[in-house]
Parts: sequence; C-alpha cells; structure tokens
Amino acid sequence: MPGGAAMPGGRPRGRRAAGGWVPCAALALGWALAAALGAPPPHRCRPDAALLPPPLRRLAGAALLRAAVPRLRGGWSPCQLYRYRPGPGTGTGPGTGPGSGSGAARPNGTGPCTRGWHYALPAAGLRSNLVTQWDLVCASRWKVPLEQTTHLLGWTLGSVAAGLACDRLGRRPAFVASLVLAVPLGLSVALAVDYVMALVTRLLFGAALAGAFLSLYVARLELCDPPHRLAVTTVAGFFWIAGELLLPALALLCREWRVLQGAVTLVLALLAACWWCPALLPESPRWLLATRQLERARRALAESGGADDGSCGQRSLLAELEALSEGSPQPRYHAVCEIFGTRVIWKNGGILGFTAFIGAGIRHCFTRNLAPHLPQFFYSYFVLVGTEAVACAFVCLTAERFGRRAVLLLCTVLTGISSLLLLALTQYLLDLIVLTLSVVGITASHAVAMLSIFFASEVLPTVVSRGFFLHHVVFASFAILAVLSIMLLPESQGCSLPQSLQDGEGQRRPPLFRRPPREDHLPLLASQRAACPPRDYSRLAASTKRVLGPPGAPRAT
Repeated sequence: MPGGAAMPGGRPRGRRAAGGWVPCAALALGWALAAALGAPPPHRCRPDAALLPPPLRRLAGAALLRAAVPRLRGGWSPCQLYRYRPGPGTGTGPGTGPGSGSGAARPNGTGPCTRGWHYALPAAGLRSNLVTQWDLVCASRWKVPLEQTTHLLGWTLGSVAAGLACDRLGRRPAFVASLVLAVPLGLSVALAVDYVMALVTRLLFGAALAGAFLSLYVARLELCDPPHRLAVTTVAGFFWIAGELLLPALALLCREWRVLQGAVTLVLALLAACWWCPALLPESPRWLLATRQLERARRALAESGGADDGSCGQRSLLAELEALSEGSPQPRYHAVCEIFGTRVIWKNGGILGFTAFIGAGIRHCFTRNLAPHLPQFFYSYFVLVGTEAVACAFVCLTAERFGRRAVLLLCTVLTGISSLLLLALTQYLLDLIVLTLSVVGITASHAVAMLSIFFASEVLPTVVSRGFFLHHVVFASFAILAVLSIMLLPESQGCSLPQSLQDGEGQRRPPLFRRPPREDHLPLLASQRAACPPRDYSRLAASTKRVLGPPGAPRAT
C-alpha cells in the first residue's frame, strides 16, 4: 500500500492509542492508594501515669517512658504497658523505675495500652492514614488486612458487574459509567466519619475502578490487530507503572490521607470529563459485529479509518460486516453462562484463571521475605514497582518471539523454584541470596499474572467477558500444578481474537516450541499459524465479489 494511503487512519489510530493508555496511570493511582492508606507506622503505647505508683507519677520525658513502657530489642513495646505492684520503700528520684533499686517499685507484669499510641510519622509520606485515624494497631490490627481484602473484593465484584455491562451495553458506556461512579465514591471515602463507612466506601470505590479497568482493557485489545496487540498492552502496563510511581510524590505533596484520596478522585473526575468525548475511546467494532449492530459497526469502522487501513484485523472486520449485511440480523447479546456449555473454552479459562490466581497470591509470600531487608515503606514499594516494570519488559520481548504458552511456562517454573528454595532453605541461605530469590520470585509471579490475563483475553471470546508457612506451602504446591496445566493450553500468538464460542472451541494445542520450517515448505499447502482456529472463508466471499466486481467487468491490475 502506498504511504499516502495510510495517512487518513494514522491520526485516529494515534488518538485511540493515547485514549487507551493514559487512563491506566489514573487507575493505577486508585489501585496503589491502598498501600499508602494502610501502611502501619512504627508505634508505641503512650505512658499512663495512673498505672504507676505514686512516687513515679512525677516523672516526665525519657524517665517516664522507661518506667511505663517495656523495652524490646527492636525498640519500645508497641502494644504493652508495665503494671506495678506496691512495694516498700519506693523511691522518688528521677532514676526510679524498673530495676533502679531493690527498694523501688517493680512491675509485676504488662497489660494493653490505655491512653492510645504514639506514632512515628510520616508513614508512606503521610502524617495520617487509616491506621492512625482509627488506631488500627495491636488488638485492632486485623482491621487493616480486612480493609485491604474488602478493597480487593470490590475489584472482584466490579469486574463481574462490568463484564456484564460491557457485553450488554458496550465497552465505552461501561468505561465512562464506571469513571462517573468512581468520583462520588472516592469523595465518600475521603469524608468517611468512622471505620465502617471507610470500609464500605472503599469496597464500592474498588468496584468502580475495576469496572473502568476491565472495560478499558477489553476495548483496547479489540481495537488492535494481532501483530500489535502485545506491544499496545505492554505500553499500557508501563503507563500503569508510571501511575504507581506518581503515588509517593502525590502523598508527599498532600501529607494527609483525606487530601490524598481527594486528589486521586479529582484526577478520575478530570479523566471522566475528557474521556466523555467518543474520539478518545470509540466503541469497539468487534463488539458491534458480535452483537450484530451493523449500522453502528459501519460508522465505527468509517470513523477509525477502517476503509483505508490495510491491517488484517480491519480487513477481517470488513469481510464479516459484508457477510452479515446479506441478511437482516437482529442484535444478539451474549451471556457469560454460555461458557459453561463449552469444553475447550472452559478448560482454557480454568487453567489461566488458576495461573493468574497463583501469580497474584504467591507474590505475598515473596513480599514477606523483603520486609526484614527493606523495612522502609518506600524501599519495598519501589522494589515492587520496579519488578513490575522488569516483568512487563520481559513479557514484551519474549512472548512475541517464543509464544505465550512457552513464556508463561518458563515464568511459572521460575516462580515455583524460587518459592520452593525459600520455603526449604531460608534459614541456611545468606541474606543476599534470600533477597535475590525474593526479587526473582516477585518478578516471575507478576509476569505469570500479567501474561495469564493477557493470554485469557486472546483465547476466550471477548464478547463474554481474580498461618504464613501454610500459605507458602499451598501456593508453592499450586505453582507446580500450574506448570503441568499450562501444557494443555493452545498458542494465541498472531491469531485473531475469537469472536464467538465456536472460534474459541476450535483452538488446538500445538507443540511447545515451534519447529523451523524446512526448505521445501510450501506456504500454499501449510501455514505457520496452524494453531489458530480455522476461519470461515465463506465470510470472505461477499467481500471478494465486491472488490472484483460483476463477471466480465474490467479488473484492476
């Protein structure tokens, strides 16, 4: 195709690419917000003079602290105060306290804090967060993981609801509606008056963010042709990482958790206002064709420059549009329950869901090993974000060259080996080796989770749209099972997205590593994309007739 022929579609393609990338940074801010809001700062009990013997109640400063708070190897006790028994000859000097003399009052035990806690702030760049706001420490420390789990539950529920909305209403309406809902919910989190209100609003806020993420992810994939699908997704991943890197700077600027929550909500509001324009994120022509909304599909292809685009994906959409235009089809919507009547799609979805679960879950085991070596919040946070960047780059460089299945298998093997070594040999290894294995495990597990989700989007129809030792043992065992399960998957590299259940059921499992073609390879008799499901070439007949014209008409040379 001449260079000038591709120009009309160049600007719309660039605008669509930016429209699918930039929102990832804003959504990443909302996702990473949980790390800053729930970061527990170092703390200790505030001394309570009422618990001290009368002679010790006049103490102040460091002397009062020594008399009231037990001293541990790592510092002051975070959750205990001394309890005293009355004794004869109690001293009154400034050095009076535990162990100051035989006649001094001595503690006979410890008890919980009675006057609150003193926090070493700022934590994660903030002078206050959910932990300090409602004293989520000691006996109430279980409320921090409960809040984080509730936020993740919101993402799960939001993904399910957004999947139904995407299939019924379209990708763009689901994305915009999720952003619009995220704004008042984000403000409700910032204005929460107690822990229960914060818990509920964080649940709903996570659901809205998940809806925006899922609808954007599916729309971005459906607007790409197979050769550029992985690259576009990887660039979106780097925008996500950029958003995560912006969070510490924003926290240092805002200083208070309510202001930080409001700032992130303001970013989402600006995103909703700008992305209201259809030019930045048009409706997916694939979804319009799958639901047989032909007039809207024609307009979407025309607006995206589909008529002048020489890509295989656009030609396929045009051919299918011509084939469907021969009749008068009514709009047809799909339901997720249709997947339960399939065999291959159900198997692929189960395997990839299992590997994504392993990749995301086992990361917590590796993160726990980082805590003794990287006690500061920013150190561990930047290491985690850095491993995400390395995983994105690794997947981008290898999955297009060696295939999705082989790279997913390699990353799962690395995850399992790192986990087993740390599980069995942590007490015998040097700290540097433990740290290295943890970083390798985090990187590999992130690659497993990211590639599993991307792989699932390529092999599943997008019209039907996630005690510590025991925890580690379970996930290490699951990682080995995941290695065996990946061998049952097909290869999706270079294949078109399946647009129906029949396309998904037609996928076959190829050899793990492709054999180089022999010298006598005949391209007309065999195809390098044999693993892709066969296309219905009857759909191309109408497009071919339209291009060639009626019989006897002069043909272009």
